[in-house]
Amino acid sequence: MTRAAIPGLESRYRIGGLLPALYAEDDFAQRFTAGLDTVLAPALSTLDNLPAYLDPGLAPPDFLVWLASWVGIDIDPTWPEELRRAVVGRAVELHRWRGTRRGLAELLRLGLGAGVEIRDGGGARWTTAAAPESPPPATGELLVRAWPVSTEHLDADQVRRIVRMSCPAHLSFEVEILSGPPDAARS
Repeated sequence: MTRAAIPGLESRYRIGGLLPALYAEDDFAQRFTAGLDTVLAPALSTLDNLPAYLDPGLAPPDFLVWLASWVGIDIDPTWPEELRRAVVGRAVELHRWRGTRRGLAELLRLGLGAGVEIRDGGGARWTTAAAPESPPPATGELLVRAWPVSTEHLDADQVRRIVRMSCPAHLSFEVEILSGPPDAARS
């Protein structure tokens, strides 16, 4: 899509009508300003509709990538348009939960239509009573188990890419792709 010269687009603000009365009947001045109207009409139309360009639900599809860069979201161009719009629209919420289990699970649900179980090897605990044993050592590894919910299958590389993008740099992770929810797999 382009916002360049669009054939037949009328300008709401004709320059010829804004000229002093002396030029109102001048054929050359009217033709000259009509040419300017043709060039300026797309720009004026864009400015008139600027709020729609900044709304992820209404913006032109090619504008979504630019909007995503404004809110710091990396959207995959292979995702369907509705999904890209949803991710950009929920950018603030996704940033709020970034680096957490909830944020990772939400990104995988939203981005890939996946069900997710996340196990963190944290190794931290606390208590109000004195404990004789120390907490288990941190494994520093995250186990992400994903299964298709709204699609027929999941691409393991896409899951890894989203996990890598969402995890803190010091965490290693392992991804398992399941055919269904873990409870269903055990029964």
